[in-house]
Amino acid sequence: MIDVAVNYWAVLVAAIVSFVVGWLWYGPLFGKMWQGLMGMTPENMQAMKMKPMTAMFWGFVTALVMACVLSRVLFVFGAVSVSGALSVAFWVWLGFLATTSLGSYLWEGRPFKLFVLNAAHQFVSVFLMAIVLTLWMQ
Repeated sequence: MIDVAVNYWAVLVAAIVSFVVGWLWYGPLFGKMWQGLMGMTPENMQAMKMKPMTAMFWGFVTALVMACVLSRVLFVFGAVSVSGALSVAFWVWLGFLATTSLGSYLWEGRPFKLFVLNAAHQFVSVFLMAIVLTLWMQ
């Protein structure tokens, strides 16, 4: 097994970038669309079991985990340039994120537009994290 020292500052910045992308994506950019596709109203959003701050906290934790794992994947695959990072990010997105998200459409009866919206968010997020992590490694 290849042991790689993780640059935790790079991981933290990549997670922050991912978090900001998510906030913009599901807020001012596509928040209304997401709510409509999810069948959510402001009233039933208020009634959700998990409060927004708690959800955001756990969302940030998941971004930290993803950034940490992505940094290791980038290292293992030798992504030392932005183009290499984007290539690895694409395959990670296609092989793991997009395929997993597709299950919501296939098995949960969610709208295809919702899959596209979520998959596009993951695409942008993982690409930006990969760029941050790779540039920091140089």
